[in-house]
Amino acid sequence: MCSYKEITQIQCASACQINGWFSLKDIQQQLTAKQKMLTEQLYFPSDKALQQDRARAKEACYEYNQTSPASRQKAFKQLNKIFSSDNTAWIEAPFYCDYGYNIRFGKQVFLNHGVTILDAAAVFIGDHVMFGPNVVVSTATHPMDPAERKKGLESAHPIEIGDNVWIGMGAQILPGVSIGRNSVVGAGAVVTRSVPENTVVGGVPAKVLKTITSP
Repeated sequence: MCSYKEITQIQCASACQINGWFSLKDIQQQLTAKQKMLTEQLYFPSDKALQQDRARAKEACYEYNQTSPASRQKAFKQLNKIFSSDNTAWIEAPFYCDYGYNIRFGKQVFLNHGVTILDAAAVFIGDHVMFGPNVVVSTATHPMDPAERKKGLESAHPIEIGDNVWIGMGAQILPGVSIGRNSVVGAGAVVTRSVPENTVVGGVPAKVLKTITSP
């Protein structure tokens, strides 16, 4: 995510706006594409620095995905370098992500084959979370305004997945969504809104099907 220097620049820019020293337009012009991406503003993903970050992550994913199962543990050490901190998640190949450094794994996380995480914004994954095969988690979205979309702009919005969540195969988690702890997302569901804790959701778009009660 943001480095200390980048966070400080964003905080200073916000203070300048509050005190009326600069306009919002002036502040936005001073931010890098990465800073705009991480603060949910419109940005150009074609920015060279972001392209380099994505290329690094995709190369790491490629190497991991091409490794034989017997060498997977060694290869995971290399894949782990793209993440912002060490993690102990079990990730089955193939695995795909955009940047890696915006993903936060909790303890004992399991990702089955074919998981894709488009982490232009932060993705927080809690403890004891399970992903079925071919789950897609996407923080990225494009403007509804066709003129802005034509320019190649996009924005990204964080996703949070609570502890003990099970996401069924083929489910899609859309930008800005939070999934409460202990919840279950049914196979093939498209989650467009936040999910309360202790619930089962399913369908397109996903709706609450029932509440989970402890025995």
